[in-house]
Amino acid sequence: MGNLKVLVLDNLDNVGIEIFNQEGIQTDIKGKLTPDELAAIIDNYDGIALRGATKVTAEVFKNISRLKVIGRAGSGTDNIDTKIATKNGVVVMNAPGGNTITTAEHAIALMFALARRVPQASASMKEGKWEKNSFIGTELTDKTLGIIGIGNIGKIVAERALGLKMIVLGYDPFVNKEDMLKLGIEPVKLDEIYARSDFISYHTPLTPETKGMINAQTIAKMKKGVFLINCARGALINEIDLLNALESDHVKGVALDVFPVEPPSSNTGLYKHPNVILTPHLGASTNEAQKKVAVMIAEQICDFLKNGIIRNSINFPSVAAELLPILQPYFSLCERLGSFLGQILEDPLNELRVEYLGNASNLKVASLTLFVLKGILQHQIEDVNLVNSRMIAEERGIKITEAKSNKADNYMSLIRVITITEKGEKSVSGTIFGNGPKIIQINNFPIEAELSGGMLMLENQDVPGVVGRVGTFLGEKAINIAGLQLGRKEAGGIAISLINVDNVVPDDVLAQLAKLPHITSARYLRFSKNSLQQ
Repeated sequence: MGNLKVLVLDNLDNVGIEIFNQEGIQTDIKGKLTPDELAAIIDNYDGIALRGATKVTAEVFKNISRLKVIGRAGSGTDNIDTKIATKNGVVVMNAPGGNTITTAEHAIALMFALARRVPQASASMKEGKWEKNSFIGTELTDKTLGIIGIGNIGKIVAERALGLKMIVLGYDPFVNKEDMLKLGIEPVKLDEIYARSDFISYHTPLTPETKGMINAQTIAKMKKGVFLINCARGALINEIDLLNALESDHVKGVALDVFPVEPPSSNTGLYKHPNVILTPHLGASTNEAQKKVAVMIAEQICDFLKNGIIRNSINFPSVAAELLPILQPYFSLCERLGSFLGQILEDPLNELRVEYLGNASNLKVASLTLFVLKGILQHQIEDVNLVNSRMIAEERGIKITEAKSNKADNYMSLIRVITITEKGEKSVSGTIFGNGPKIIQINNFPIEAELSGGMLMLENQDVPGVVGRVGTFLGEKAINIAGLQLGRKEAGGIAISLINVDNVVPDDVLAQLAKLPHITSARYLRFSKNSLQQ
């Protein structure tokens, strides 16, 4: 593994650095870096731990070969070009939940500030004024709060608002209505949020559907005098439309903690409006939250670099530590089944089908399919790994399908991999015996063999003397046979031999072997140990 080294940026809390030190991982600690500064040093490190200041842009990845993981101490990853990271095989992690409470509390604080005009009154007092009648507020009790996005943060906002005796409406297409009702949230459609809410708080990710969702059309559906709070993503807002709504008094007040570009321009009319409250992205800025996310991201990076455990990754299926012992044999099986097919395919892959049968159908198969893909593609493409294998497959137009069934013939668990190319279909099936992976079928030929080390795969006519001649030939070439398995559908037809060998079989020897009587094809296959970090 060598000496592991992590670059720590953006003033990550010291508790995170202490964890790296305790785990024996060397750290270099720097502040905010420009993309050019980061690009110049990035490949000296196995991992990067950062907050939101440093931007990891596409240019940063141009010359990497060592970097394996980037961990963001926070829930957002807007400062990391995740697509390019994935293409380069780098795992991107975040620390969701570490700042959940503090972000929710900040949204509640902004709601109070809007309702009672606290910042404006404070500024007036500091100018020596006593404008008591100019800052008449609004009670929160019995007012309606609409929450758009009922994730971890939205749920806590709802709980706090219900404690303030507010009526809480919720909209989230991905949350079950019954779950909302259990929390005391009334599930409604988006237009009803707009029509009924006195306050609206946004807690959604930035997606093509949510970008610019606060615009002239949606504002027109809102109750006149509504207050808006955004602690989610700055790009949810169309700034020109929102400013027009403030100037027409349709929107009574706005509180913003996030901005499309941070820091925002001081010349923007929206930000200068007297009924707009601004905070510099303070949602996660409490001592408690910074310690939590620093601990989370440091532990996750250490787990990945030292043990291959992936948690809270946004570009690779996470693998919980408690499930790793169960999944590890299947990882090995899937990668070797893929590697087997990758070495016998004669033309580019068009379609991949993976069938999970018996007990294997109960597993979370997303990561298993990536091991199959990586196993296949590593024999066709350079620099392919688990993280970028699906993206590479999609770029090449490879169709990927998965199927499950609780029936697995005579086996407790079975995985079948089928590849389709222009020349036809090839398949291989395997299972777990004990903790080891074994192949049990090749193109409908029954055969049992371990996929490990070096192996000869022969196709031959099923006639007497073939195996003896092959053994004699390999002995003459000083190639030792470690094991041999035979498979056939019927006597006298075509047979398959899998021969484990202790020596590398040179190409010229392989060519001579293929010319022996009754041998129709000969291939030399290699199988290496799988690694979750490759």
